[in-house]
Parts: sequence; structure tokens; C-alpha cells
Amino acid sequence: MLELGQDEIAKYPFLADAGQYLKDQGFSLEQFGSDPDLKHLIEKAYERIRVAADGKIYKSDLDGDHVSKEAALPREVFSFLLAIVLLKLSGMHTLIKRFALAEARRAEKYLEKDLANISDESKNQLAIRVIDDLFSVQVEKLDDFFVIPVSNYLKHSINFHEREWKLINRHVENGQVYLSPHETVRLIRKELGTYINSKIVNARTPTMIPGFEDSVNKLVSLSKKFVTYTVTTGEYPPCIKHAIEVLEKGENLPHSGRFMLATFLLSKGQSVQQIAPLFKNAPDYNERVTLYQLNHLAGTSGAGTQYSCPSCEKLKTQDLCFATSECDNIINPLQFGRKKK
Repeated sequence: MLELGQDEIAKYPFLADAGQYLKDQGFSLEQFGSDPDLKHLIEKAYERIRVAADGKIYKSDLDGDHVSKEAALPREVFSFLLAIVLLKLSGMHTLIKRFALAEARRAEKYLEKDLANISDESKNQLAIRVIDDLFSVQVEKLDDFFVIPVSNYLKHSINFHEREWKLINRHVENGQVYLSPHETVRLIRKELGTYINSKIVNARTPTMIPGFEDSVNKLVSLSKKFVTYTVTTGEYPPCIKHAIEVLEKGENLPHSGRFMLATFLLSKGQSVQQIAPLFKNAPDYNERVTLYQLNHLAGTSGAGTQYSCPSCEKLKTQDLCFATSECDNIINPLQFGRKKK
């Protein structure tokens, strides 16, 4: 595992061993609940979760000019570790998914900034090591670009529908794909969120700690705002039913799955207003962005062209196919349930 300094752990706190970090700093969880000088960090941890639940990225003290870096660094790590404790004590899985996704987006920002840092090569190398250690993506810096093997690129770009992510549209030389700092980090977004989520889910759940009760109760109340939107699946194919079930559980449906679901329902005659509520439980839900994307797919904005539902063959390559005997060798989800003549 990576050896990280204090400022690096503050940017990427999910890489720290929580128990060891607290021990190294000379604190126990009980102290945060009882010491008046430490209790504010529990509130800070709650706020970090609340911001994530709203689909926003937590604004770090590290980004402010008015705060001492020396004082901000441990607070950043403590608030993350205490947030995990609060989430485990509350047992609210919907909040865990939203928190993991928001923290992944926060880490993306720092990874991209470190990759783009032309004045400090150590920052470049740190980000490269994080990406390689966690996701086995071999990144190398070459002039103003970052290059990765074609095999790595194909594995991680499979979830993208946009034309610019197709290999044929990329700059490729000697088996290496050339990427900008933003593209390099964007490539591992899904895996980063999954990694952080698994760290939280696999963390030990402590018994209730005196002084943590109020924040835990507030989290339980907060989770109730994320109501489940249901839809009658009727004669929908297994891939569409699965996508709807993922969203109803408040889990993260990849971009390719959202594209499939939206284009399928639009082709079935449903309106943007009918489809939009389905995405309400997505961990990164944003009403404005959702409506914009649905209108774009429906052809009611931009070029005015309605997008088509992907073929079954395409969905298989994206791990979105859950075929059963009822599929009867169809080649597109829209053919499901149609009787052959």
C-alpha cells in the first residue's frame, strides 16, 4: 500500500487505515464524543455526509486561504473517518452510496490537479501511483499528456457512450492511448466510487458511542427524504427491469445503463417528465442535469435527433445484458415480447 504524508492523506483519506491513523494521532473514538474541544468534528463529519446526500462535493478547508494548513490537515482526515463511523452507526445504505460517490468526485478533483501540476513532479507521481495501485492502470507522463496501454483503456472506457471515448477517435501510438489529466481521472470514476463504497461497507460497525447519538439520529431522519420511486415493469426485458431495480434501491447505475434505460423508455413513448422521477434515487441525482440529458436524448434540444436504444450485442459488452429464455434471441431490447410470425 502507498506510503502517504499528512497532506496526501487529507486529500485521499480513504487510503488511510482508520484505526491506525487515530492511534497514531493519540485519539480514541470515545474522546470525540466526550471532549468539548473535539465534539465539533462530529458535526463537521455530519455536515460532510449531508452535503454528499444533496449530490454536492464537500468544500474542504484545504481550499481556503484563511485557514492554517497545519490545523486543517488533521481535521480533514478526522471528519472523513468520523463520517464513516456515523454512517455505520446509522445503517443507512442509501447515504453510504451517496457519500462514497461524492468522496470519489472530490478525490477526482485532487487527482486531476496533481496530474496537471507542471511545477511539482512529485504530485504527478503521487497521482500516477494512486491510480496504478488501486486500479492497475499503468499511467506514464509523456510531454503534456498521460499515456496508458490500449488494453487498460478498453477495459475502463467500456462504460462511455460518447464518441470521443471510442478508441478510433483517440490519439494512439505504439499501443498507448494519449489522454489529458481530466480524461485520465475520468476513466476510473466508476471504480473509484466502488472502491470507497467497499471500504465503508467493509468497515467494522462499532457499538453506539456516547456523544454520537444526535448526529446518528439526524442521519436517520435525513435518509427518509430519499423516497423510492417505483414503476410497473410489465413486459419490460430483464436488462430494463434490472436497471430500474438498481435505481429504486438508491444504487449507482452507470452512464451506459442510464443511456439504455432512457432511450428504451423514450422509444416506448414515455415523456421526459414521466422518466425523470426514476433517477431521483441515483446517488449523484441533479434535477437540472437529468432533465437536460433526457431532453437531449429525446431530441427536444440540440440537434433534434432522438437517440436509439443500444442493441443486445452492445449491452453484452457493457455487462448490462441479463438475458433469459423469454428474450428469445432478440437483437434489441425493444423487440422483447413481440411474437414471431
